[in-house]
Amino acid sequence: MYKRLSILFSLLLVASLILAACAPSASPTEAVPEPTEAVTEPTEVMEEPTEAPTEAVEEPAETEEVDTEEPADGEDGEALTIKTGDIPAECEGDSDEQACAVFAPGETIKIGFAGPMTGDFSAFGTDISQGAQIGIQQCGNFGNWQVELLVEDTQGTPEGGASVANLYVSNPDVVAIHGHTFSGSAASAIPIYNTGRRPMLSASATRADLTEGDQDVFNRIAFTDDIQGTRAAEYLFNQLGVTRIAIMHDGDAYGQGLAETVRRVFTELGGEVVAFQAVTVGETDYSAPLTEIAAFAPEAIYFGGYYPEASVIANNMPVAGLTDTILFSDDGTFGSTFIELAGENAEGAYATSALPPASEAVDAFTQAYLDAYGVEPGALSTFTWHGYDVACALSTVIANVAVEGPDGNVYISREAMVAGVRNLTGFQGLTGEITCNESGECNTAGPTFFQVQNGEWVQAAGE
Repeated sequence: MYKRLSILFSLLLVASLILAACAPSASPTEAVPEPTEAVTEPTEVMEEPTEAPTEAVEEPAETEEVDTEEPADGEDGEALTIKTGDIPAECEGDSDEQACAVFAPGETIKIGFAGPMTGDFSAFGTDISQGAQIGIQQCGNFGNWQVELLVEDTQGTPEGGASVANLYVSNPDVVAIHGHTFSGSAASAIPIYNTGRRPMLSASATRADLTEGDQDVFNRIAFTDDIQGTRAAEYLFNQLGVTRIAIMHDGDAYGQGLAETVRRVFTELGGEVVAFQAVTVGETDYSAPLTEIAAFAPEAIYFGGYYPEASVIANNMPVAGLTDTILFSDDGTFGSTFIELAGENAEGAYATSALPPASEAVDAFTQAYLDAYGVEPGALSTFTWHGYDVACALSTVIANVAVEGPDGNVYISREAMVAGVRNLTGFQGLTGEITCNESGECNTAGPTFFQVQNGEWVQAAGE
C-alpha cells in the first residue's frame, strides 16, 4: 500500500514539474505582438527616405544639363555627350574604316600625340603631352565613351615625324592628331595625314608655310614664326635700342626661318646685321664661330633654335669676349631647362613665350598640373597650356561629329573631323579664343618677351 502511495506521489510530483516547465511559454507568446508593433514603426520610417531620394534625383538632373553645355565652351570638359542617330551614309559598307572610324561599346576613341619624348628636345614633348593628358581627363569624357591619348616619339626630326604619321594613319581608331610639336616633323607628316584624312591641330609648330600648299589637315593655335620674328626684331630695335646684331641659327626649318625673318625686319627698321651664321646641332662648343662674330662687335646676338644650342652659346659667349653682348632667342629657348644648362651665363638673356592671360581656369589648370607632375606649367616649355587647349578642342570636335548608331556603335566620319577642326569657331581655351581661318591659322595670342633675372624668367621691360 505504501509502495502504491509512493508511486502515486511521484507521478503527482512529475506532473507538477511538467506544468511548471510549460507555464513560462505563455510569456513569449504574449510578447510577440510587441515586436510586431516595432516592425511596423521602421516601415513607417522608411517611407520618408523613399520620398527624399526621389526629390534628390530631380536636382542633379538640372546640374547635368548645365555641365553639358560648359565643355562646349572649353571650360571644364566634364560632360560632353555624343548624339544618337542614323549611321552616316559615308560609313555604310566601309569595312576597312577608311571613310569612318567605328567604335564598339567599351572601346576608346583615340587622339594621337606626336612629339619628341626622348633626346635633347624631350622637354617639349613631355610638357605638351602632360598638358594634353590633363585636357583628355577633363574634356574627353562622353558618358559611356572615352577619349584616349596615344603618345608616340618623333625625336623632333622630319624622319621621326613621317614614321609616326604612318603609324597613326595605319591605326583606324586614331581620328585626330595632337601635333606635331616641331615644324620639320610636321612638314614631313602633313602629306601622310592629308592622304589618310587625319586632321592635325598643333600646339607649337610655328613655321609660317605649314598652313600653305595643297592640303587641308594642318591647323595650329600657336603664333607663327613670321609674327614672332617680326616682334623680336622690333623689340630689339625699338625697345632695347640695339642697332647692330649678329644672327645665329640651328639650320632647322624653325630656327632658320625665324633668323631670316629677324634679319629682314631688323634691316627694314634701319638696323645692321653684321653676321648670319648657322651652327651644327648637338655640338658642345661654339666658341670658334662666336670668336669670329666678336670681331664685328655686335650689341646683341639673335639665336633661332632650341635650348640645347642656346645654352652652349650662352656658356661660350664670355670665352669669346662677348660678355656685354645681349643674347636674344625664341620660344624654343624659353623654359627652366635653358637656365639649368647655362647657369649664371643665362642671366640677362631674352626669349619669347606665349603665357596665357590670367584667369580662374588657368589657376585651376596650374594646380592640376602641379599636383600631377610636381612642376608648374611653363617650367619645361612655353606650350603647356596650348597642349591642354588642343586636347580639349579636339575632344569637342569629336563630340560634335560622332554619332551613336542604332547598333550601339559610335561612327566618326573622317571628312567631318577634318572639316570640324578647320571650322573651329569661338572655342574658349586657356590661351584665348580659338577660331580657325580658312587656311588653319587658329592663333590665340601673340608673343611676349621674357628675360632671365636672378635665375628666373620674368616679363621683360615694355611688355
